[in-house]
Amino acid sequence: MTPIPTASRFATLAHAFATVWGFDSLQTRAALTDGTQTFTYRALDVFTTRLAAGFCARGIAHGSAIAVTMERSIDALLVILAALRAGLCPCVMEQGLATAEQAARLETIDARWIVYDAAHAPLAAQMTGGVTAVPFETLACGDTPAPEDAIDPATRALLLFTSGSTGRPKVVQLTQSALLNNAVGVIDHSSLSSRDRLLHAMPVYHTNGLNNQLFAPLLVGATVIFAERFRASEMPELLARHRPSIITGVPTMYSRMLEQQFNRASLAALRMARCGSAPITNELHAQVEALLGCELVVSYGLSEATCTSTMNPPGARRIGSVGTTLRGQRVQLREADGRMTDEAGREGEICISGPTLMSGYLGAEDESRLAVSAGWLRTGDMGCFDADGYLYITGRMEDVSIRAGENLSPAQIECAVAADQRVPACCVAGQAHRDLGEVPVAFAVVKSEARIYEDEVREAVRAPVAHLCTSIGDLC
Repeated sequence: MTPIPTASRFATLAHAFATVWGFDSLQTRAALTDGTQTFTYRALDVFTTRLAAGFCARGIAHGSAIAVTMERSIDALLVILAALRAGLCPCVMEQGLATAEQAARLETIDARWIVYDAAHAPLAAQMTGGVTAVPFETLACGDTPAPEDAIDPATRALLLFTSGSTGRPKVVQLTQSALLNNAVGVIDHSSLSSRDRLLHAMPVYHTNGLNNQLFAPLLVGATVIFAERFRASEMPELLARHRPSIITGVPTMYSRMLEQQFNRASLAALRMARCGSAPITNELHAQVEALLGCELVVSYGLSEATCTSTMNPPGARRIGSVGTTLRGQRVQLREADGRMTDEAGREGEICISGPTLMSGYLGAEDESRLAVSAGWLRTGDMGCFDADGYLYITGRMEDVSIRAGENLSPAQIECAVAADQRVPACCVAGQAHRDLGEVPVAFAVVKSEARIYEDEVREAVRAPVAHLCTSIGDLC
């Protein structure tokens, strides 16, 4: 089995790739495939080395932003990996944005280089002001690659757009060291190995699609099966054809998969399904596990901390929890008085510390200082630990309803309402109340053929949140 890299062995993700991909045991093993095109680890190593050498030959400085404006494809992945090996800082542009928004984002990151495909030729044609736009097909390949071990660990290595709480896109800057440490933590926590085959169906302009589903598996010699895109109707065929050991997704993806018919033999190779990026109800969690016949492992993290900070250990997952802290990171709770704690049963704002933290928001020093203070990233999420160190999300700081001086968690109420089979989705928000200050209001989506009444909703919530308030008669 391929050795698992450790943070002490490598300083950068680029150096780790260069070393691992050269292992003799991996030379003929599939690294990337979309069912039509396949790159072995040897081919991946050779091709990305040549592309990286081509970038270096043009004198592009380490940490320079390079925009990738391409359709979802293995070609786009090759550009991203080559840019990392060259010490550059790729930023994958989100698909489907209007041309004006794409251009605005390119200006925001000050990309002097843009690699594009035929679908994005009109956008590339608009670039001016010293921006070099290069079609993927004409990317020059160099002969003398620069040594990956010459790249500084603090080199800027990835830019990610994230809206945050304001809705205005911010740009998270991540370093080579941060990417490596996140990958090592994920590998260690999920027992990822060269035996795994991961089905990749998530966007690569998000942190999860890059850090957890591309960088981490490619550091241990696993095979990444790159689907064209997520379509629930195509998942049964994809699983039957590729027999992955790991699939990943967000709650909405799994919810839509419940409507599909899967051949049990196609699920036999699955050792786990991973879920993150959004809360999942206990009811949906149980339904997905029953459908797939394997554990659904829920994780938690922010782009500002690279990707994942807590994850349920496979074989010891707890429904309702986002798991335990990954190696190399610290997760604690900030109480109202500013004290940091990980004491069981105490609620507070989830804060993250460690080498995976961003180096800051691009061009937003004030916002960066607000987000990261004294080495701790303030997430704005509320949570609590149990006695075994499993973290539970209880809500958002700004979402918490304070009813007669008591905090009510929207997430807890949502889970209670959505546990009813007739309610596929629920959202809870606070509403001003003259006497109580604020009361939670539940908005429920009810299946078309079903009927549900307010008193049933109130009764469903009564037991789970009775300890939070003396009366829930105001819930409507």
